Amino acid sequence: MTGFNSIFNINSGNDSSRSSSCSFRTSIGGQALIEGIMMRGPKKQAIVCRTEEGLVEKTEELHLLRDRYPVFGWPLVRGCVTFFDSLVKGMQALTYSASLVPLEDQEEPDKIDRWIQEHFSAEKAEKLIIYVAVVLGIALSLFLFIFLPTFLVSLLKPLTQSYLIRNLSEGLLKVVILLVYMSLVSHMKDIRRLFSYHGAEHKTIFCYEHGKELTVDNVRPESRFHPRCGTSFLLVVVLVSILVNATVRVSNPFARVGVHLLLLPVVVGISYEINRWCGMHDNWLSAILSAPGKWLQRITTNEPDDSMIECAIRAMELVIPEEQGTDLWGA
Repeated sequence: MTGFNSIFNINSGNDSSRSSSCSFRTSIGGQALIEGIMMRGPKKQAIVCRTEEGLVEKTEELHLLRDRYPVFGWPLVRGCVTFFDSLVKGMQALTYSASLVPLEDQEEPDKIDRWIQEHFSAEKAEKLIIYVAVVLGIALSLFLFIFLPTFLVSLLKPLTQSYLIRNLSEGLLKVVILLVYMSLVSHMKDIRRLFSYHGAEHKTIFCYEHGKELTVDNVRPESRFHPRCGTSFLLVVVLVSILVNATVRVSNPFARVGVHLLLLPVVVGISYEINRWCGMHDNWLSAILSAPGKWLQRITTNEPDDSMIECAIRAMELVIPEEQGTDLWGA
């Protein structure tokens, strides 16, 4: 995902000045993989991973639901569709990158994966494993950011006397959980490398938006903090949920969880529209809205080495559209 400029000096060195002089804003976005990068353009998606034999490339044409069913491109609706599609595509890309890891370094499949592999063909098993991983990921997110805050706050009677205080307490707990979770996983060795590839992705997108030639030397000095990042979007979702859930006037924790689940598509839809609007504007409001996400990227991105930048550059080159301007943000 890509971005808008900030009036806040949240980047180090000259990052702030570089990020404020974009020639244009691209809709091309990426995702860090296991020893690789996925870039997604308006028409194609590319995966480039580094293996012992060199770079491995995989490209595919994108077939978006909104192209077949215009209703999925409507405001608010498109946010939920894009979010779920990104989860599935992202998990597919991660699975593919994991398959390129040498066998001796691969982890043993868990019980669920082994059961699926034993009862289905290889092709169906791969798809099922991906969808199971997406479902489990969503379930974990719902537990951490809906179930856990609601029930923890319900145990503290002084916080439940006022709906306003209760909603704000639940929202604050969501932010704390997100920050603690991100901080903890960032200390894992494999995740640190993943976050370095994340930094390479951002730097490469910035270089492209600045109109520079995509070379390692040009990409290296760019900022690793990009305002239209996926992790920034997650933080926006949490913050928007605080405002939307402030309308909930239900005391029973189980009923509150149910209402929060019903409101989740609204939260995701609004968050997507905020991210989309900010990407098309450069003013004080967009700067304020972008700042928290950039702060979060101090945890979720690391400085990459040149080999990681090479992966990101190649992935970007594979998805840049032939027709100039068709990847403009908001087009």
